[in-house]
Amino acid sequence: MNLQDRKPTRRNFLSHWTRWTAGAAALFSGTHAPGSYAAPGFTKHQINEKDPGTLRVAACQILAYSDVAKSTTKILHWIERAAKDNVDVISFPEACLCGYAGGNYWKTARPEDFMRGEQQVIAASKQYNIAVILGTVHWEGDKIYNDQLVIDKGGKVRGRYSKTFLAEGWPVPGKALPVYPVAKVPSCFIICHDVRYPELVRLPAIAGAQICYFSSHESGLTRDDKLSAYQAMPIARATENSIFCVMSNAPTDRKTFRGSHGNSKIIHPDGNVLIEAGFFEERLVTATIRVKDATRGIARRTVNEETILKSWIKKGADLVTVYD
Repeated sequence: MNLQDRKPTRRNFLSHWTRWTAGAAALFSGTHAPGSYAAPGFTKHQINEKDPGTLRVAACQILAYSDVAKSTTKILHWIERAAKDNVDVISFPEACLCGYAGGNYWKTARPEDFMRGEQQVIAASKQYNIAVILGTVHWEGDKIYNDQLVIDKGGKVRGRYSKTFLAEGWPVPGKALPVYPVAKVPSCFIICHDVRYPELVRLPAIAGAQICYFSSHESGLTRDDKLSAYQAMPIARATENSIFCVMSNAPTDRKTFRGSHGNSKIIHPDGNVLIEAGFFEERLVTATIRVKDATRGIARRTVNEETILKSWIKKGADLVTVYD
């Protein structure tokens, strides 16, 4: 039967109409992307923020600048705002310290500028007792790595994750899959194009990761042919592993249409989007999550059940380094 020929019941019709009108209102106001207006089952995820075993996480959706000092000042402002909202962990977009600069920028970029910016962010983490996942870069000799700097509460640097699968020409690929404790929760990390490679989340989830922090600066609204995939992939990475995903992406600049497409979001292990930003807004996307909901059930099945993939996936999981 053609879908156009189906006759929905009154209950289904009203349900779909309510969801569509709410989404349309959000879309035309410029605050939300199509599909972000409804999260089936959202009510069941409402929890008491004071319950033990909860974590308040935030994806910070902002535009940054090629001027590292200017970007650092903006990042510090948003860290302070998150701290006032009792956020435990705040995550920033890809290469946020330099506004995901490209082209000739890297011919004159100075490592000391990035080191200075990182030290200021570390100091803010210590001051406000907030964990920070910072989009940055680092140099090893003449090689540049596109990083997430993982700073735990109290300004304790856990380490870095360097982007594995590159979509730009200036960095070199990272060679490690770490799981770091962030606010006492085992966590893994991916950057932008990495999201297209499920193993980068599956293997750390097998090793114990309950949250994936996904920092991105994807193509913008002018590449509308990619938006459907951008919506689907982070949801898939959460659902196929039974873990949370916190996606921090840059928004679109309303005046120039530069930047990315926004839609920063927090995704429950069952695949429901708990909260999501729109295309253009700069904001904190914040939710209090119940950590035990991240059972890692589907990821663990791949190594616990006698399937044709078991030995292969177990060898892959040995590539992950778990830090205390």
